[in-house]
Amino acid sequence: MHEYRLGTLAGLQLRVMPFALVGSLLLLVVLSGFAMVVLHISIGEALAGSLLAVLLHWVSTLVHHLGHAWAARQTGYPMSGIRFGMWGVLATSVYPPDEPTLPAKVHIRRAWGGPLGSFLFSLVAFVIALLLRTVNESLGWVGTFFFLDNLLVFTLGVFVPLGFTDGSTLWQWWGKR
Repeated sequence: MHEYRLGTLAGLQLRVMPFALVGSLLLLVVLSGFAMVVLHISIGEALAGSLLAVLLHWVSTLVHHLGHAWAARQTGYPMSGIRFGMWGVLATSVYPPDEPTLPAKVHIRRAWGGPLGSFLFSLVAFVIALLLRTVNESLGWVGTFFFLDNLLVFTLGVFVPLGFTDGSTLWQWWGKR
């Protein structure tokens, strides 16, 4: 599958795959439908709020992987990039292809960086969610999504060993440390 270069951030090559657009559109539709049907928000407000929520989701994805990048730099074996859309609305950390065989403790430390960064970002998202609730109902649900996305998907959900998550990495290397 083809990928497109977005640029660099903090020394990391940012790339996006077409699945990111497909996943974003699907997320936009699901969030808009939820806002209209469950929350009884008008279609215009639902679309605007959902678009903001999708953008915040991608910011959360970036922050999660910057956490991995920070941890990887601390180990002496840094990441080379972030690939968005590898798993639809998720991303993957990219390491140099010529990286040597690394000890388990390096893999474990790098895997912990994302959830730790996301946990800290969840605290920020919680405060933002509280503030947005005071503005109006539409922004309130966007803030709630932002907080729950960070907490449930990027902080806790990554520990579910699905083969591509941090939990899978930890499960694979924990016994080998």
